[in-house]
Amino acid sequence: MFWVVIVAQFQQCMSDQPAEKTTAPSDAIAIIGMGCRFPGGSDSPAAFWQVLVEGRDAVCALPVSRCRADAPSPIYGGFLEQVDQFDAAFFGIAPREALALDPQQRLVLEVGWEALEHAGIDPHWLFDQPVGVFLGACFHDYALLSQQQPLDSPQRELHRLTGTILGALAGRLAYHLGVVGPALVVDTTSSSSLVAVHQACQSLRTQECDLALAGGVNLILDDAWADVAFAAEDSIHAPDGRCKVFDAAADGFGRGEGCGIVVLKRLRQAEADGDPILGIIRSSLVNQDGRSSGLSAPNGRSQELLIRQALRQAGCSPAEVGYVEAHGTGTKLGDAVELGTLATVFGERDRPLWIGSVKSNIAHLEAAAGIAGFIKVVLALQHGQIPPHLHLHQPNPQFDWARLPLQIPQQLEAWPGPRRIAGVNSFGISGTNAHVVVEGWDGPHPPAPLRLRSVQASPVSGRGGTEHSLGQPRIGDWAAPDGPHPPAP
Repeated sequence: MFWVVIVAQFQQCMSDQPAEKTTAPSDAIAIIGMGCRFPGGSDSPAAFWQVLVEGRDAVCALPVSRCRADAPSPIYGGFLEQVDQFDAAFFGIAPREALALDPQQRLVLEVGWEALEHAGIDPHWLFDQPVGVFLGACFHDYALLSQQQPLDSPQRELHRLTGTILGALAGRLAYHLGVVGPALVVDTTSSSSLVAVHQACQSLRTQECDLALAGGVNLILDDAWADVAFAAEDSIHAPDGRCKVFDAAADGFGRGEGCGIVVLKRLRQAEADGDPILGIIRSSLVNQDGRSSGLSAPNGRSQELLIRQALRQAGCSPAEVGYVEAHGTGTKLGDAVELGTLATVFGERDRPLWIGSVKSNIAHLEAAAGIAGFIKVVLALQHGQIPPHLHLHQPNPQFDWARLPLQIPQQLEAWPGPRRIAGVNSFGISGTNAHVVVEGWDGPHPPAPLRLRSVQASPVSGRGGTEHSLGQPRIGDWAAPDGPHPPAP
């Protein structure tokens, strides 16, 4: 059935002929820093890489402390530990206001700071600079929970407003850093964070900003969804919380939590500034499904057009791509459409294309799913290795895998071919698709400027405080001054 369609598509005249090896496009974007909090203890890019190369399954049961007494138990997914912990004093936030802050805002502050440190950038130097903040987010569980708490003052009402609206996710980080570039939140559901990366690239290319922080965040703070999700026979949620992507046993996706942020800069400027270049974005593109069999149903033709155009903009052919990080939800329809699309676009190759999905490790991070896959790809390009894809026991029988130009890694694999080029694919229930073409960096890595390496004293918070059902922050001993941080001398 579906295979007949793929065979027919293979027989079409393919316009994507192999291209000659090219240098980086003039508008290429450099990835110079990354920060993350992903399931499995992945609280840094290095820790995340270990989870990936070791093929760890980071799915676990939702802690009892975060469940209602009458909630279905256990609830499995890719959950973070201690989402109620936050050193508010480090960021100059008073305890009363911190209590009203959505933990997603807290997470964005921490991971954004760590991403800048990873890039060798002192955050204080960004004050009053054209730095952009682009974040993907789509759920606001904390706002719903906080409505159950009474307000006792107009000030508390203001804190609740600024602490829970999605737009403040980007605004809070921009305010803390004191930056004056664009700050916005993207909501295209599951493709949100990869669309945010695209928006950041566009802003850099038009010189709307000179540095950009881009990524996404997702926290599951209300377990009411599980009542319906696991009771319905036709639910899109996997009962065991695992995304069995491309497998015959695929029965839906497991929900997951996390935050990932990357630091981006125009390549030419990054080279001139001596920044640590982790990889480059050759192109990024976004489109919409348009009319399909349903609003939530993916459109293979739209995905195909998107990937082909992204490759043309990147100046490379399908044959040069060694790996594609698939969206890979683990739903029967989504997997079938995406496999068909990839088989069509990359059908004429001398060697199979490696494909995989980080969701097999950490579940579906929803608004943060795209950035998780993006960071995985950057790490794989850096190391020249492709991590194993989990939960593949019997490949989807709808496809003739012996004839498909696709291959799924079952163990750590060396990067194929002389060039390290990869695609990151993402689509959402909104119908918005995103694709980013990334390449490993083999250029010079000059030492960072002295001002970025200077030693500065940083306050470190100590003792923790109490916890609250809505997420009492952990208040440290250091009291930061109110207002934005001035530039360092």
